[in-house]
Amino acid sequence: MAEYPTAAASAIHRAWKSLKRRSRSLALLAVAGALGLVVQRASGADDPNPNAACLECHDDASLTMMRGGKKVSLAVDAKILASSVHSSLACTDCHDGFDPDKQPHASPIKPVDCGSCHDHLGKSHPFHPRLALDPLPSGPDTRCTACHGTHAIVDGKSPLAPGAALRQPALCGQCHQKEKAQFLASAHARISPARAGHTSDSPTCLSCHATAVVAKPGTQPGIALKLAQTRLCESCHAEKEAVADRTVLGRRFIASFERSVHGAALANGNAQSATCVDCHGSHGTNPAMSTSSTVNLRNVAATCGRCHAKEAAAFGASVHASALAKGNLDSPSCTRCHGEHDIKAPSDPASPVYAKNLSQQVCASCHASVRLSKKYGFPADRFQTFSDSYHGLSVRGGAVVVVNCASCHGAHEIRSDKDPLSSVSKARIAQTCGRCHPGANKRFAVGAVHASPESRRQDPLLYWVSTLYVWLIFLVIGSMAVHNALDFLKKIRRKVAIQKGLLAEEPVAHRLYLRMSGEERLQHATLVLSFAMLVVTGFMLRYPEAWWAVAIRHLSESAFTWRGILHRVAGVAMIVAGAWHVGYLAGTPRGRRLFADLLPRRRDLTDPFRVLRYNLGLASEKPRFPRFSYIEKAEYWALIWGGLLMSVTGAILWFDNTSMGLLSKLGFDVARTIHFYEAVLATLAIVVWHFYFVIFNPDVYPMNLSWLTGRMSEREMLEEHPLELERLKKEQAPPEPPQKPGPS
Repeated sequence: MAEYPTAAASAIHRAWKSLKRRSRSLALLAVAGALGLVVQRASGADDPNPNAACLECHDDASLTMMRGGKKVSLAVDAKILASSVHSSLACTDCHDGFDPDKQPHASPIKPVDCGSCHDHLGKSHPFHPRLALDPLPSGPDTRCTACHGTHAIVDGKSPLAPGAALRQPALCGQCHQKEKAQFLASAHARISPARAGHTSDSPTCLSCHATAVVAKPGTQPGIALKLAQTRLCESCHAEKEAVADRTVLGRRFIASFERSVHGAALANGNAQSATCVDCHGSHGTNPAMSTSSTVNLRNVAATCGRCHAKEAAAFGASVHASALAKGNLDSPSCTRCHGEHDIKAPSDPASPVYAKNLSQQVCASCHASVRLSKKYGFPADRFQTFSDSYHGLSVRGGAVVVVNCASCHGAHEIRSDKDPLSSVSKARIAQTCGRCHPGANKRFAVGAVHASPESRRQDPLLYWVSTLYVWLIFLVIGSMAVHNALDFLKKIRRKVAIQKGLLAEEPVAHRLYLRMSGEERLQHATLVLSFAMLVVTGFMLRYPEAWWAVAIRHLSESAFTWRGILHRVAGVAMIVAGAWHVGYLAGTPRGRRLFADLLPRRRDLTDPFRVLRYNLGLASEKPRFPRFSYIEKAEYWALIWGGLLMSVTGAILWFDNTSMGLLSKLGFDVARTIHFYEAVLATLAIVVWHFYFVIFNPDVYPMNLSWLTGRMSEREMLEEHPLELERLKKEQAPPEPPQKPGPS
């Protein structure tokens, strides 16, 4: 009974081969014979070992023959054969057509055909696609024994099998030596079954190559193959939690590839787009921190350069690449700017290198870093000075067309400003500026590009202009605030005394007096509207993140463009109003009288101190003012001076190409600094000084209506302009009758 399974299986096996190779009738006869053998063995009939005759010779270790000029062993170890997965088969089941009584046993000797039993070898072995060809070509990739052996074939699930996970690198490496060396140096090999602590998720050769992921030799992978490669990598790195957790940034980071410009291109059928293998490599995959990794900071430019050759060549000439070559790992390369898996197109608003994002999200990460600036000695204020410039403010303010760091320094070939080939070197700055500013000349290079009013060493002129203005604003607005606070408290105490009956209020008749003519009110209205528009649109540029500026920008995508248009229109309107006012002063009797009354007098220097004494309780009577006191005159002449200064500096800023060509970049920056601080001074003066006297003044609250009606009541005139009231009453009084001559 011991031989029964072997002999029976061998008989049935031969019948099956006959079924595949012969006609149906012959196959049925073969199967019938096999069944007869089974019945015979079941009845206890004896049958010798079918391989005994073969082993009489081939069990001899010295049995050899010459083949191709080489001595080849023909020995077969009976014990090894008995322990193989094919132990139940007879020798002639594989060595078909052999006659042991003949020498040689067959002529010609046919190679063993494993395919006679193992169907669909191409489907089960996608890593050796030639197995699917008919007829089967010769070669190590189509010879089963090259991987599985000959007589010592063991079960593929056995850890002793040549194709077992532990043995795969050695087995495949017999032919793929380069790939074996790469794999053994990879991150996959470090967590492979050959290492302690491996898991079932540890990769081996067949973990990847069990599916068709390799293009035919001499061809480029098509879109289906590239998508298969991506799905294969993601099946572990994104879908298996144990594997995904090994990465520093986790599953979401890996899966973000699908949202990248590369992933989107693949999804749209672009076979030229990069996959995991294109960037990370295939067999030698290593994490970015490994110096041998293709995505290591030092190597990633070369990796990206396989597709982006022009950009890689430009980067290679940059100061960043030079620093990397010297071992400076703080210097950026492709992935530091563009990202890694979630790389967006530069035209995508979500991309860090999108025009509106580049300076803040990319360049500032290094050039605004205090740590890096101290470590390498470069200025830390470059991003801040850019951000405060018109270019930076336009980016922050939502301009449709923006200028960023790359507009001047370049995107990939960024050089030091001391490099003659740099786009921002002294010799080439005019050419660079000329891309946007037609007619740019050498004066564009006079003055700091990154101008900073806060740097006394770098920009002394701007520093002193801004410093003097800050002190001027502090002293002027501070003095106004103190003056008005004392005035407010004095008037409140006076009102309380009148309410309590401690102070008798002089009775006044109800009369109205002309304060502003219709034309004067129209001039004032033009001034009010243009000034308000200038304040809103000007500070909207300077403070683009202010809540009210953001609210305005949300009204329209073109808000920034309209801001600039309205600012210029308002500026022109104010200049026109000024010219109108000058014509009115010179061309009308009332205008000439107005001008005469507004001219400074000596008392305008002493009245402020007299008012101060009165408000402090050091004087019992308030000074009596004419038509215009020092309060109105100070505001009027400040408006004239500020209007002229703002008009001149505004024109310089408006016609920037011409002004920088004539006055230099430094002159332009001085004008810009004056324009800003003068605007701050004017706005605060209106709020603190003008609004107090026409709105919050207790004697006129809630508002002095003369700017609307043109008239003031007699009580208002008595309180604010008693001398003017006396003059008007004299002018309105009927002339005294001529005195009769007395007796002679």
